[in-house]
Amino acid sequence: MSIKEIVQKIDWLLVIAVFALVFFGLMLIYSATYNYAQTAQSWHMQRQIVFFIIGVALTGCSLAFDYRGLKQYMTYIYGVNVLMLLVVMFFGHSQLGAQRWLQISSFSFQPSEFSKLFMIVCLAAFMEHRIEWLEDFADYIKVFGFIFIPFILVLRQPDLGTSLCLIAILLGMIFISGFRYEWMIKVVISLLALAPAIWNFVLQDYQKSRIMVFLNPEIDPFGSGYHVIQSKIAIGSGSWFGKGWLAGTQSQLNFLPENHTDFIFAVAGEEFGFIGVSVILFLYAIIIWRGIRIALKAEDNFGVLLAVGITSMFMFHILVNIGMTIGIMPVTGVPLPFLSYGVSSLLTNIMGVALLLNISARNVKLKF
Repeated sequence: MSIKEIVQKIDWLLVIAVFALVFFGLMLIYSATYNYAQTAQSWHMQRQIVFFIIGVALTGCSLAFDYRGLKQYMTYIYGVNVLMLLVVMFFGHSQLGAQRWLQISSFSFQPSEFSKLFMIVCLAAFMEHRIEWLEDFADYIKVFGFIFIPFILVLRQPDLGTSLCLIAILLGMIFISGFRYEWMIKVVISLLALAPAIWNFVLQDYQKSRIMVFLNPEIDPFGSGYHVIQSKIAIGSGSWFGKGWLAGTQSQLNFLPENHTDFIFAVAGEEFGFIGVSVILFLYAIIIWRGIRIALKAEDNFGVLLAVGITSMFMFHILVNIGMTIGIMPVTGVPLPFLSYGVSSLLTNIMGVALLLNISARNVKLKF
């Protein structure tokens, strides 16, 4: 396929939505770090812009290669993924009570972020010839077993948000592969039966605290509940049109913690108001819609599963992040795609979009 044909078939509406969200994200990161020291403020902005440009360049290069070629590297991708997570376990850099980062000179990155994309590719290759195959409970065991090692290694860091995202990705791909309600009910019942063991032996104390605070933030208003309370105040104070860019008091006066990362949606709500966040939600709706459309039009099962996995990843992050900022989801440290500061997250999301564009440029099956 020639470059001209690829460019003609690119889903430009998806591209425009992503660029618009990144623009919003840069504005919000600038605002959230506005009262930092000048060097720190410019550092966050410059770093996000540089890695966005790198991501766009990688996307352009990746479009020259057929996404179906990734299937033959499934074993290597899975191995590299597990190896990176093991290296983090033994040699990772600790921050905020979690060991999730690898430090190379002055550059640090979070392998668990890339793990999501690696597992989407591996699961798509693993399930490609098994689509509409989930006829027995043992089949569910096989596919859950495939993701078990990365899931445990991510949970061990601990990174509850990313480990749950892996499950969300898997469930999305299972749904498109012959979902049978009776077997899924058995899985849910099994998980409920294991809930006491998970609570007592798997979840860390801070994770238990987040769940309890989710149910009632007022039990610890100056501790675990502080983030959610301040976030709800910020979003509520934005009203219809917001207080204006750089004028959000909760963010600018540092009442809102993690305002440039996990709680950046609260900054958007305070400064841009209901109208502004509605535009952001509309842009996210476009990404989800185009992801589903690309899955429906994909000419092979591998492309269908890839598109569904990537779209499931985006849906999980959007729903959980926005949900935790407005108090209807537990705080799990899940970044908001393209808005939150974080180069590992940004590159992962851009490469996810790159795969969607690659599938879109090479499908001819259906008209939506």
